[in-house]
Amino acid sequence: MLKFYSKDILLQHTNLREGELKFGEVAGTVSNWEALENAPQKYVLLGIPEDIGVRANKGIAGTSEAWIVGLKALCNIQHTALCKADSVLVLGAIDCEAEMDEAEKLNPNDPHYLFNLGLLVEQIDIIVSKVVEKIVAAGKIPIVIGGGHNNSYGNLKGTASALKKALNCINFDAHSDYRQLEHRHSGNGFSYAQKDGFLENYFIFGLHRNYTSQNVYNTLAETTTCAFSTFEEISVEKTFPFSEALKKAEQHCCQQPFGIEIDLDTVANMGSSAMTPSGFTVEECRQFTRYFSAKQNCSYIHICEGAPNRELFAGQVGKAIAYLVSDIISE
Repeated sequence: MLKFYSKDILLQHTNLREGELKFGEVAGTVSNWEALENAPQKYVLLGIPEDIGVRANKGIAGTSEAWIVGLKALCNIQHTALCKADSVLVLGAIDCEAEMDEAEKLNPNDPHYLFNLGLLVEQIDIIVSKVVEKIVAAGKIPIVIGGGHNNSYGNLKGTASALKKALNCINFDAHSDYRQLEHRHSGNGFSYAQKDGFLENYFIFGLHRNYTSQNVYNTLAETTTCAFSTFEEISVEKTFPFSEALKKAEQHCCQQPFGIEIDLDTVANMGSSAMTPSGFTVEECRQFTRYFSAKQNCSYIHICEGAPNRELFAGQVGKAIAYLVSDIISE
């Protein structure tokens, strides 16, 4: 279910330098759930190395690699009074090897290929939700890295189960991921979470008009629990400033426990499963992350859809993830 990480594993990814103290040297680790409950750290880092949900959504594989490149980059940032690595515990990674192996055995030409991938996604949903529930029940805030956006479902279910109430969610995304309730994939995590009673208010920040169908617009309009701002009105037409969009999302979601979903697809020229030449800057993504992760009711943060195999300099995806995590922990 979960591979607990030891300090030795972190140090394997850390380039030690005399006179410096790095994240990998300072961040905490535990070897069991009881130790997590007694740990002093506020944040718990969790990896999900899979891309089955992306493939089930007819997307390009590669998100399974984001966790390890993100961890390597994170282990080598500096621990200082401004970036406190001692507030983070690196729990480990969800063991997705069996599901990933099974996905490789499936025949893409089989008419049931996508459905069968969806069954594997459902298996990962169960594992993710159980692990996230344990983290939140221990009084910690999960920072979940890697994998497809299908894992939003497990994040929401696990957090809602621990808090015993439906959760609100703000999704920094070019896509709604609120598509029809067919087989499970990266494009319907939120619609399934709402149908199953784990998601209440939902806000999509930076929705791209070119990749949102009229059916999705109609579905979003049918419920008062869903709201959005488009990328075009914020950054192209500039009729709705970035700061105002932040406030609109805050009003819709932040009065009770909420989750933060950060899809790297919405960052321009970022290595991701659905790369875009037109999107928010890394700095705007960092501003969004810092703004909402500092809110009292923030219950989890999920950084997903990074695909290092999709760009020339794979390390830049890892560094972007490390910057986002540092923004979360720099209080």
